[in-house]
Amino acid sequence: MKKPTKIEPAEGRLAVLLPGMGAVATTFMAGVLLARRGLGEPVGSLTQLGTIRLGSRKEARSPRIADFVPLADMKDIVFGGWDIFEENAYEAAVSADVLAAKHLDPIREELSKITPMPAVFDKSYVRRLEGSHVKKGATKADLVEQVRSDIREFMRSRECSRAVCVWCGSTEVFLETKPVHESIRAFEKGLLENDPAISNSQIYAWACLKEGVPFANGAPNLTVDFPAAWQLAREKGVPIAGKDFKTGQTLMKTVLAPALKARMLGVRGWFSTNILGNRDGEVLDDPGSFKTKEVSKLGALDLILQPELYPSLYKDIFHKVRIEYYPPRGDAKEGWDNIDLFGWLGYPMQLKIDFLCRDSILAAPIVLDLALFLDFAQRAGLAGTQEWLSFYWKAPMAAPGLTPEHDLFIQLKKLKNTLRWLQGEELITHLGTEYYD
Repeated sequence: MKKPTKIEPAEGRLAVLLPGMGAVATTFMAGVLLARRGLGEPVGSLTQLGTIRLGSRKEARSPRIADFVPLADMKDIVFGGWDIFEENAYEAAVSADVLAAKHLDPIREELSKITPMPAVFDKSYVRRLEGSHVKKGATKADLVEQVRSDIREFMRSRECSRAVCVWCGSTEVFLETKPVHESIRAFEKGLLENDPAISNSQIYAWACLKEGVPFANGAPNLTVDFPAAWQLAREKGVPIAGKDFKTGQTLMKTVLAPALKARMLGVRGWFSTNILGNRDGEVLDDPGSFKTKEVSKLGALDLILQPELYPSLYKDIFHKVRIEYYPPRGDAKEGWDNIDLFGWLGYPMQLKIDFLCRDSILAAPIVLDLALFLDFAQRAGLAGTQEWLSFYWKAPMAAPGLTPEHDLFIQLKKLKNTLRWLQGEELITHLGTEYYD
């Protein structure tokens, strides 16, 4: 790819549009509003707290990423979105029960003004949810046009100069690529014919691409991961990224699996189970939606461990993933892993991890980073799949024919080197040849 000669400045207000204004979206909104007032710190956000080394270590240059890259300022973000429930963002945040009153009360007025637009929703793709705040249209093409109209009206009424969209909605039933997904022409014909292979999230994504709005897919849905979407994104000059926020258990896998592989330790089995009680857990209690999530969560291990290269260590690994809906736990998810490994001369060992985390607390900073990085990517002229954002995904999208990178540390290196490259700085290889001179 040719390096852009000019990156447009982040001028004006940035609309951050969120399909699905539930726990993740409202936690993100509240955190940004609190940080603006100095009432909270955006912990977990690379764009806000992360630094980036520039040049030799001897130069001691490590600015904050937010000071190095021309990102939009949090104060310029304007929140919008769609939901199947009419609750405003404050009411939705109270219902989600993620944040305490001490955090919601100071921003109650601001959150209460954020009301969802009617959602695109067909229950056949998310079977465990019911909602009445939905759009009606004779065809899926009609629904695309309604979402496009929503985007234009929102930006006009809120005086926004740019927009990005981050899917914070539910996991849909498992869908595979069909002929309707193979080209722009086929997809638009499918919209007119109400093709069942076109889901709710694909309608939002298509509308955003047609409007030139960058799109990030926070669920494991097909959404923008098919040829027609890739073609349209390139044609319109729009960045896309996905899929499935990497928050809890898979985050740990992409840390631990590279460590075991680096030391050439074998793995015989990896059993993972989760319990959670939020809306996501309820949706995943449906086998169709669980299948979509399962495929997303199972993929990382094989691609990191590369059993085809190390058959004696990883060829016969038994990998199982379970997710259980357990309402008493709410948003406080627990991910438990048992790893059966072996070392020198094949002697067995075990590793057990119990990660008692908070789903939306881990996802909210990812939403912020993706919104700011995708807006930056568009201003830098980067269109299509943004592989340098693989750091944030359970199942990263990659260019056709390429294997996605899952190792968290390689992903971070790729992200930071992309920023260095875009800003005209030397790439960091960690070769350290200065020690030998």
